[in-house]
Amino acid sequence: MLKAVDKCPGLYCGRTILANSSLSACGACLRGFRVNAQYVCSPCEKDLTSHDWLYLGFMTILPLIIHWFCIDLNAHLRKFTKGELILHASACVEVFLSAFLTILFTDPIWQLRINSCGVQKLSDWYTLFHNPTPNYETTLYCTQEAVYPLQTMIFVFYLFCVTFMMIIRPGLNVKFLPYRGKLAVYYALYIFPILALLHAVAGGLIYYSFPYLSILISVVSNALHFSIKLDQTMKSLLETSISQMRNATIILGHWILLAYGIVSIPFEISYVSLLLVPAPALFYIFTAKYTDPDNFK
Repeated sequence: MLKAVDKCPGLYCGRTILANSSLSACGACLRGFRVNAQYVCSPCEKDLTSHDWLYLGFMTILPLIIHWFCIDLNAHLRKFTKGELILHASACVEVFLSAFLTILFTDPIWQLRINSCGVQKLSDWYTLFHNPTPNYETTLYCTQEAVYPLQTMIFVFYLFCVTFMMIIRPGLNVKFLPYRGKLAVYYALYIFPILALLHAVAGGLIYYSFPYLSILISVVSNALHFSIKLDQTMKSLLETSISQMRNATIILGHWILLAYGIVSIPFEISYVSLLLVPAPALFYIFTAKYTDPDNFK
């Protein structure tokens, strides 16, 4: 096995094996490679961990939720119509097709598996801030994707999402929601660049916190859903949650997201805790009468 003669400075600087089997000077590893304990850039051939897959699942679910929210917001309808359901289904197809193609185009290409460098610590996501300056002279630039491919594949996924949305959705909007459907597309064209910027800046933070973000998003959106109801009595909230398909579907979506967050928590948690999934909705329904503004007059 080749070994580096001298230790490379910094956390991510390594030596590349050249064509003549010699070692290069210390520098950034190529994409798909990461420095090992001998300070040699070795290929990333690890399988994704369960946490990695759950993270990718969250990053897939997030734009889907935003699509559905934008479609529902611009439809201005109290009940699901055929056209709105078709647009929701279209958004689902766009997102999951994008996720499927992203996996296929990630090394190894055309296989439903992913070679990974693995994530060891938070700094792996921010190698830009760990370029060493030996002897406080010249900075050695070793910026690279140490978490390959978890960082770049999200950008590829967003690109696919926008592409399929622009191909599939306009025709469906004209047919099923001609006046307001296009606004959901306009919103998405603004939101995807924001998501990409957020991933570039806070990808590592999201990687470690997405289970709690899932729980937070579920609880907050659940409260917002109930708070816009005109009739805040317990009887009305219960009846509309069960009898109206739209309300029942939205609440079920909140429950699924909350369950996803609980399952994703990287600690030993009993699956009995999933029985608490309906708790936020029931808590709001049973306590709404105590928070009615009329009670404080």
